[in-house]
Amino acid sequence: METSSFSAFDLARIQFAFTVSFHIVFPALSIGLASFIAVLEWRWLKTGKAYYKDLCLFWSKIFAVAFGMGVVSGVVMAYEFGTNWASFSKFAGPITGALLTYEVMTAFFLEAGFLGIMLFGWNRVGPRAHFAATLTVAVGTLMSAFWILASNSWMQTPQGFAIVDGQAVPVDWFKIVFNPSFPYRLVHMTLAAFLVAALVVGAVGAWHLLKGRRDPAVKKMFAMAMWMLLALAPLQAFVGDQHGLNTLRHQPAKIAAIEGLWDTETNGTALNLFGVPDMQAETTRYALSVPHLGSLLLTHSWDGEIRGLKSFAPDERPNSTVVFWSFRVMVGLGILMIVLAVGAWLLDRRGRLYDARWFHRFALLMGPSGFVTLLAGWVTTEVGRQPWVVYGVMRTAQAVSPLTAQQVGLSLMTFVVVYFLVFGTGVYYMLRLMHAGPKIAHGGEDTREAGSGGRRTAPLPV
Repeated sequence: METSSFSAFDLARIQFAFTVSFHIVFPALSIGLASFIAVLEWRWLKTGKAYYKDLCLFWSKIFAVAFGMGVVSGVVMAYEFGTNWASFSKFAGPITGALLTYEVMTAFFLEAGFLGIMLFGWNRVGPRAHFAATLTVAVGTLMSAFWILASNSWMQTPQGFAIVDGQAVPVDWFKIVFNPSFPYRLVHMTLAAFLVAALVVGAVGAWHLLKGRRDPAVKKMFAMAMWMLLALAPLQAFVGDQHGLNTLRHQPAKIAAIEGLWDTETNGTALNLFGVPDMQAETTRYALSVPHLGSLLLTHSWDGEIRGLKSFAPDERPNSTVVFWSFRVMVGLGILMIVLAVGAWLLDRRGRLYDARWFHRFALLMGPSGFVTLLAGWVTTEVGRQPWVVYGVMRTAQAVSPLTAQQVGLSLMTFVVVYFLVFGTGVYYMLRLMHAGPKIAHGGEDTREAGSGGRRTAPLPV
């Protein structure tokens, strides 16, 4: 990589964006799959239908790989705060360091402590004890999201602190954790993780339906994924709308950049559906605008006023060219998710959910869309926060370590090579598992243990 045209600051940002993009997809899939597996095991205990347990075993293998890669990539990022962003760690460490410690002491301990039972304890503990372990792992993944989002949200909307001797010192932990953007971001990210898992599960089900499988396990996971989408995709749109209102209140420059809005319009703001924001010329070229629609969507009023980017100093404006399109990628794919879910509902009413091959191809193509939407959303959030690392308090340029471009460039090239080798191998293995599909190990028999509420003993090898 040629580093002469990039400063250490530029390369540190690129490196962090690269590593966090690899990292975030694995915890998102883990969070969604952990809850899905818990539901599957609960249904097995409730009904005794063997295919629920078959699905538990199948998706547990994929969850284990995703969980492992999420842990490894997360550890790398923790070191990165000390190597590339030491000034940020020194300034915000009393707050962000504590929040990440809480995540380790609560969520990670729960996950690590019960993961072994969840994966290998089928023949070693009773069914209800095993389900308790699975449920604990699922709760642990959600708790991990809680603390990570608390830390990141504080950086977006900081409160509850004082600056003492050049450091952000906690004053009110309740205000720090439950900062103004935290509830919206937590719900938005949790729903995103569930949608990521639903789309992956649906794509795997669609793949095996296209290959001619019609066994109960394949049909059940495909149906469950579609109903999850039908329930959560419209809810995510509503939560996103509320999150937008909150962002307009606390980060108006981000909203202006997302909309490619340069001038503050009175008596109603138009919405730029498409266009090419030009940061140098301070305009959005080729804009296709709808009068008053911006006010309706962003303020829920006909003539609501939204500040344009020109009302902010040039060095305080996010890059509109990036977030304008990342936001539209996120919204566009979200609309397709709703279309997919509604299509599944209509086909199910006609009794054709498992026979419409065109729809199965659509579901298969939509499989990666959850990851793309997730990354687009995080790009919108993080690039839209710039030039601040702690919004309104510390600039990103002030947070970087005193390194040379050559040092950061070398570590970046190393990360690119290692990440594609290690995580590429992991992703390839997960795809192989998905390609193989769930094994039909137990036919239609009731596989519940004798203490589980039913009443047959059929020990299961993993």
